[in-house]
Amino acid sequence: MWSLVQYRRLGRQVEDEVRAASHLHNATHTSKEKQNDAFTLPIIEGGTLEQATLGNQDVGDDNISAQKHGVSLHGPDADGKYLVRTSGDDDPIDPRNWPLLGRSKNIAILSLLIFAQAWAGAAESMANAAASREYGVSRVTESLSTAMYLFGIGTGAFVAGPVSETAGRNPTYLVSTFCYLWFVLGAALATTSFGARIACRFGVGLFASATLSINGSSARDQFRPVKRSFVFPVIAWANVAAPVIAPIAGGWIVDNPRLGWRWTEWVTLIISAVAFLVALLFLPETYLPLILDWKATHLRRITGDCRYKSQHAEGSSFAASIKTHLLQPVRFFSSEPVVAVLGGYLVLLYVLLFTFLSGFDYIFKDTYGLSTGQTGSCFGAIAAGATAFTVLAPGLYSWARMRTEHVRGASLEPEFRLWPGIVAAPLLPVALFWLGWGNYARISIWCGLAACFVFGAVLIAIYVGSYEYIVDSYGSRSAIALSSITMLRYLVAGALVIATRPLYETLGVHWTMALLGCVAVLLAPAPFIFWKVGPRLRAKSPYAVGQGTNTKK
Repeated sequence: MWSLVQYRRLGRQVEDEVRAASHLHNATHTSKEKQNDAFTLPIIEGGTLEQATLGNQDVGDDNISAQKHGVSLHGPDADGKYLVRTSGDDDPIDPRNWPLLGRSKNIAILSLLIFAQAWAGAAESMANAAASREYGVSRVTESLSTAMYLFGIGTGAFVAGPVSETAGRNPTYLVSTFCYLWFVLGAALATTSFGARIACRFGVGLFASATLSINGSSARDQFRPVKRSFVFPVIAWANVAAPVIAPIAGGWIVDNPRLGWRWTEWVTLIISAVAFLVALLFLPETYLPLILDWKATHLRRITGDCRYKSQHAEGSSFAASIKTHLLQPVRFFSSEPVVAVLGGYLVLLYVLLFTFLSGFDYIFKDTYGLSTGQTGSCFGAIAAGATAFTVLAPGLYSWARMRTEHVRGASLEPEFRLWPGIVAAPLLPVALFWLGWGNYARISIWCGLAACFVFGAVLIAIYVGSYEYIVDSYGSRSAIALSSITMLRYLVAGALVIATRPLYETLGVHWTMALLGCVAVLLAPAPFIFWKVGPRLRAKSPYAVGQGTNTKK
């Protein structure tokens, strides 16, 4: 809805500029110029319309380049067409130059969408026992509810990027969320068929994948890297906190005899529907190539001149983009150590996050004799840790600002992004060993909750550092790297969610945490190693951007 308003406003702006340029043309051109067969083309490159007057020359033969008030005309190409593009870094059509209040509003709406759809993955995790009794299946089989959601995200992440770069961010969010709502409704209404419910849960994840996969691209659309130090922790919090806040509500819903476990789905539907309506009414399109394509469309309509085009319209089709994406993730994982190792780190973090949905039954419920509601409330410790790191976002921004000159275009090294991970990485195995070997009934429950607090802070610190480092290192190609990591981490997490209960029952809490802690020990040096050798790796990479590239304030 809001993107339609945005499209129409852009059309009125172009009409006003064409009219103003026409008046200027009539007032300034002399009759002698008219006799020279000069013709005038309205030029839109970004937010300003200008006039380029070309004399007695064959437009199809020459590549004309005119500069007026910072607006350039490049063309014609071999087809005699002119390219519509931005006039420079300060062009008002670029979402990165929109008013800060408007961009903050967009991030708040996007975070609400992310929160609602990430919530769906864990909302019914506390209903495992009740749901398994109702459907007559084992608790391990009931874990398929969470696993299929994760498999759905992993599957959809593969195409979410190409879809958003073909149709735009806004239609991708809205259409996928609309479909997602129907599958949430289906899961809530599947009262007799376990198979139907599991199929709906896969659909929930499949259509949530768009929002959960491309949100980093939306932040990149609107903010340059220094300001992303402030913005990205907020988006990361929505991704990480929702799956650990949902069990808090879900646990008390399941414990309430007046509601029953199915209300976990209805609450998810209510929250998601509100987020969808807010996004429908107020979320604009932020993908710059598509906005420039809109401008070219308006120019052709208003002027009657079909020679205006955009790079977006002339770019690869959706099918071609999918074909490119088929091989790119494999190439990134096989040739880029940064993607392989940091991707593996994020896989471990998400495995821990989602296996805790079942693991807390063994860590807290069985050890301390807690109710379902009390067990769900233990996830609040992870949420508190994630929130504690997020409130440091203004400090991260100030630190990043101190590392640069206070001028537009100041550079910021990608390795700077690794500092949260460098500090937090050694704390991950500490938190896991602490949680495992402090898990005795004679030891206060607050010991385990403190370990969970540390885990929450570490989780979001490594998440933010890894994502921002990859975005800064690979620039426009980062979408491919991140989509491949997203696909892998959800598919692996989905597989291990099914194995969680057998693992805890076989090894016990102590040795399960010790096993995962040993894996964390192996990965702990990764951020520091990349901080030391990252510039050399980027220099050798065919995909990485140059030093300081695209690191404007």
